Amino acid sequence: MLNHIGLEVTDKEKARIFFEEILGIPKVRGFTLSSDLAYAIFGRREEVETETFTKEDISFEVFIAKERANLIYAHTCLEVQNREEILAKCKSYGLTPNIVKKGEKELLFIRDFSGNLFEIKG
Repeated sequence: MLNHIGLEVTDKEKARIFFEEILGIPKVRGFTLSSDLAYAIFGRREEVETETFTKEDISFEVFIAKERANLIYAHTCLEVQNREEILAKCKSYGLTPNIVKKGEKELLFIRDFSGNLFEIKG
């Protein structure tokens, strides 16, 4: 039972474009995580602006950071109804889809403007 996914981004407006314009997931709220709470949870002693994007049963807590941590293996997989539409929107915003051949299948991965990795199925 998934409640939400937390991601780190470095550009608030590009996060909005990615979630709202490309994926169609609207922003439902914004808040500031206090430096005390950020330190208690993440070990980072800084106040951080956070926005939540939600559609149906999926929510993303997006932390607007001053700089991005190193890339890791973490990724989020989304099931969409129209994969081709997502591909077209990515290209229109300058995002480069990564299509990976796996046997007979083509896997689709995209990175948002801050480097978070998304696998798109559908």
